[in-house]
Amino acid sequence: MPGDPQPAPDLDQAIRDNAAQPAKASVDGQSVEQHSLKDQIEADRYLASKDAARKPGLGVKFAKLVPPSAE
Repeated sequence: MPGDPQPAPDLDQAIRDNAAQPAKASVDGQSVEQHSLKDQIEADRYLASKDAARKPGLGVKFAKLVPPSAE
């Protein structure tokens, strides 16, 4: 149906693709400008934090400690 909303694109992949592509490009002048290292690091940290948040436990691990018995 024409009024149905389109499925959302994979945002993580779009961020990865955008970070890998140049920030600016010029065909006739043949100049290309990379994203700054700071922007690439921020994108990587953002994606890593999203991946970590999806994992069960959110980085918290519970364990029962039992001391050895003194016999």
